[in-house]
Amino acid sequence: MKNAPGLEAVITQIVRKDRGRLLAALIGSLNSFELAEEAFSDALESAIIHWQRGGVPDNPQGWLLRVARRKAIDRIRRQVRFRERQPELARLAAEDEMDANSMAPDIPDKRLALIFTCCHPALDAKSRVALTLRSLGGLSTQEIARAYLDKETTMGQRLSRAKTKIAVAKIPYAVPGPELWGERLGSVLSVIYLIFNEGYSASSGDAAIRGDLCEEAIYLARLLDQLRGDEPEIIGLLSLMLTTHARRAGRQSDAGTTIGLADQDRGLWDGAMVQEGLSLLERAMALGQAGPFQIKAAISALHASVKVATRTDWPQIALLYGRLYYFEPTAVVQLNRAVSLAEAGDVGAALAEFDRLAPELQGYQPLHAARAEYLARQGDMVAAIAAYDRAIELTGNGADREFLTARRAKLMH
Repeated sequence: MKNAPGLEAVITQIVRKDRGRLLAALIGSLNSFELAEEAFSDALESAIIHWQRGGVPDNPQGWLLRVARRKAIDRIRRQVRFRERQPELARLAAEDEMDANSMAPDIPDKRLALIFTCCHPALDAKSRVALTLRSLGGLSTQEIARAYLDKETTMGQRLSRAKTKIAVAKIPYAVPGPELWGERLGSVLSVIYLIFNEGYSASSGDAAIRGDLCEEAIYLARLLDQLRGDEPEIIGLLSLMLTTHARRAGRQSDAGTTIGLADQDRGLWDGAMVQEGLSLLERAMALGQAGPFQIKAAISALHASVKVATRTDWPQIALLYGRLYYFEPTAVVQLNRAVSLAEAGDVGAALAEFDRLAPELQGYQPLHAARAEYLARQGDMVAAIAAYDRAIELTGNGADREFLTARRAKLMH
């Protein structure tokens, strides 16, 4: 046993790193999202009490899994109709006995099965992604709502309905056979990418990057690639995440402030990871089936493959965003294309596009940050400062807020 100084920090770290794997194992064992989440929460409460008294166990993850299973058994026994669940109780008791005879209970990796369950076609597309972000990625309802520009209460209701539908429809908790991949793969890839994005551009907290979420997403994409190495969009997603994650060391200053792409020290980037990502992109493109993740990977590759920011091929990036819009006709894609046009030299066209997108993206921080940047380049400092004020107001991440505040301050001198 270890001593338990900074117990709250220890538990927080375990939850951030291992919540997805532990919850996936519990859902697989209990066949219930609600029961698994409740039991896991109970186990964390027990950990605070027991670890404070006796120290953190050598295998805290195994301890949490074992205790959560016992808490679930207790909850089932307290139900009015628990006798109907006697077979399930017997199975759980047998699993608990096996764990009791083991110094380090095995934690089966059920994360891929959890993703495919959440992405069942019986759920609408938005609910599939949101439920997986909540269950596997460990994002709060507030974080997911922010990613979708929704109200927190609305997203909470959506998550609750999705869990209920899985229970009522008895959706199987398993990785489906290859014949069913086509109807679910798009949602699965979107889930993994959103988990990665929340890690690489954390929507809340003080850190610019949550590396645990980035690594979780990359791990899951590698699992998919092992299962289906002939699927170009899987390969494209993995390439995209690697060429993006390779830049993580240059993205934050020693003081913890976000550093913009153009100002990053590219010598800090992970060259081996960049090369792996570029090789994967070539492998995907060789299959001759264009898709949105391959296009995003190509955009990321254009950023990652140049040593000097001024050599970035912005006209080509603008063309790629135009092609991406064919697959994903969203305002965010249009915004990114507009930024590319500005960087390619047509700031006026970009600002006009920002104005056109403003009603739809009024609560989207990157729109206001982009407007501020290019208004300043055009010399309209008053409007630029106002745009920075709005971007800062919408920013939930401390590192990003410091970055934007510093950019705004430069305009005041």
